[in-house]
Amino acid sequence: MQLKKMTTLALAGVMLSGAALAQDLPKLSVNEELKAKLPEAIRTAGKMISVNNGSFPPYEIVTGTEMTGASADLTDALGQILGVKIEHETVGGLPALLAGVNSGRYQFAFGPVGDFKSREEANDFVDWVQEFVVFAVQKGNPKAITSLDSACGNRIAVMAGGSAEKVIQVQAEKCKTDGKDPIEVQSFTDQPSSILAVRSKRSDAFFSSQAPLTYFVSQANGQLELTGVGQKNGFEALYQGAVVPKGSPLGPVLRDAVKVLIDNGTYAAIMKKWGLENNMIKEPGINLGGTLPK
Repeated sequence: MQLKKMTTLALAGVMLSGAALAQDLPKLSVNEELKAKLPEAIRTAGKMISVNNGSFPPYEIVTGTEMTGASADLTDALGQILGVKIEHETVGGLPALLAGVNSGRYQFAFGPVGDFKSREEANDFVDWVQEFVVFAVQKGNPKAITSLDSACGNRIAVMAGGSAEKVIQVQAEKCKTDGKDPIEVQSFTDQPSSILAVRSKRSDAFFSSQAPLTYFVSQANGQLELTGVGQKNGFEALYQGAVVPKGSPLGPVLRDAVKVLIDNGTYAAIMKKWGLENNMIKEPGINLGGTLPK
């Protein structure tokens, strides 16, 4: 995992300087060809709503009704490219997010949300990052959790409805089959609650995406550290991205708009601003997919 090369000190510095750097991002011109491809209802309304399920830093940092982070910066840029305003709304948990997108209440979720074959049955994913899944543990790793196998017998926090929850549940059954102590799977609706459980020692580890966990470790005043870095941890290539209803014409438009941001350097500038340079991909795609273990 390349992200292990990034120090938490450097990331903390990036976070503190983020507001100042935001002013350095240039304004972008409307791409009339892409705007014309937007669904008519969106063009008429002049806006879209991107739904999130709470803070997922450094991508999404939700404070009240305001959202900052890499995803906020990128959607601002996408709005400029597409000539529409992109607003943000928050719901409780990933299932509510997906239900809101599929019901048409929200036009999309920029995420990033994990793209898995099982999810592609109901939704299309416009993938714009690659991610890795690791553990955040108390400083010194007192329970010696370094992999899925060493998670047996411990209390593992995960995001409810997420891909990491499914992987831990599979591992929990494996622990039983192997005659090891079972995993106590603790599911939370948001990232801050999960990391707080580890900091307060109600959980032994939080199993989640490496980028947000790196952020949380950098903000934990030396209480936490990452472990399991550099391993597959139940995942093959893991892509994350925006979510739209299955077959929605908005998917290809978002993909092409993200490609414009990659080609003109805006994507790289925003990703680097938030310490996410090791999560960048060269080209966005639809349903690049990942594979959960059988």
